[in-house]
Amino acid sequence: MEIYLPIAEMSANIFLLLTLGGGVGLLSGLFGVGGGFLLTPLLIFTGVPAAVAVGTEANQIVASSVSGVLAHMRRNNVDFHMGLVLTVGGLLGSSLGVWIFRILRSLGQIELFISLSYVLFLGIVGSLMLYESTGVALRHSRSGGDRTTDRGPGRHIWIHGLPFKMRFRKSKLYISALLPLGVGLVAGLLAGVMGVGGGFVMVPAMIYLIGMPTQIVIGTSLFQIIFVTANTTFLHATINQTVDVVLALTLLLGGVVGAQVGARLSGRMRGEQLRICLALIVLAVCAKLAFDLIALPSDTFSLGSG
Repeated sequence: MEIYLPIAEMSANIFLLLTLGGGVGLLSGLFGVGGGFLLTPLLIFTGVPAAVAVGTEANQIVASSVSGVLAHMRRNNVDFHMGLVLTVGGLLGSSLGVWIFRILRSLGQIELFISLSYVLFLGIVGSLMLYESTGVALRHSRSGGDRTTDRGPGRHIWIHGLPFKMRFRKSKLYISALLPLGVGLVAGLLAGVMGVGGGFVMVPAMIYLIGMPTQIVIGTSLFQIIFVTANTTFLHATINQTVDVVLALTLLLGGVVGAQVGARLSGRMRGEQLRICLALIVLAVCAKLAFDLIALPSDTFSLGSG
């Protein structure tokens, strides 16, 4: 069944959109990411203009993230203190990102910039996550021991000693607030420019840089994503007029259900297993985008004076 998307100015299969929304919601609850790193390329692959895909999917992420946070709150897996600091940085970054998006769109370079940005960030983050989490899984299988706390590398690095230290009791950390503030800023910037929740960068940063336990990271990441993507959606709608409400509501229906399922599944997997799965998905999307950038189009044509 086809529905018309007024802002995208095209028709799309409603069942395909519901499936996309459900899959992204599943990733949201399972890995603590908004899922925009996957949904934006998929929408573009289905023919939705890049600018509309970026603006609209941020709106869908809000709903799936709320659903995921509620599920993780019931499991006491959300550090609200850390989430608030991340949110402050995310709001600043997303506002800056939407402003950059507007400039690139006026120059006619937004689609190329989005594709190149995805290939760069997904390639780096996916490779690092796969390398580290595979090593952890191998060491754990050899030792055969149980770990009561699944934490990232957990090393105290110099950046933790910066000024403005705060105590985050839920995560059992006493570090500089500048670190999570900076992580939130970068994630917010990506949300504004690339139309993502920023979880694919924020989750590994929270694990490997901040040193939070993986299970706490997932719920806390979703908490921050709610406010950052809501701000991004509002700014894209008012400044760039690229939010398609019909498309957003359709994706939302599938996303809310998928997030609940993902949150239930996340408690049954170890932290390194979650990171390995996420890394493989990130690298697969990166490979597809890179291929599309270098592959010859199926239909070639030229415009010339007759």
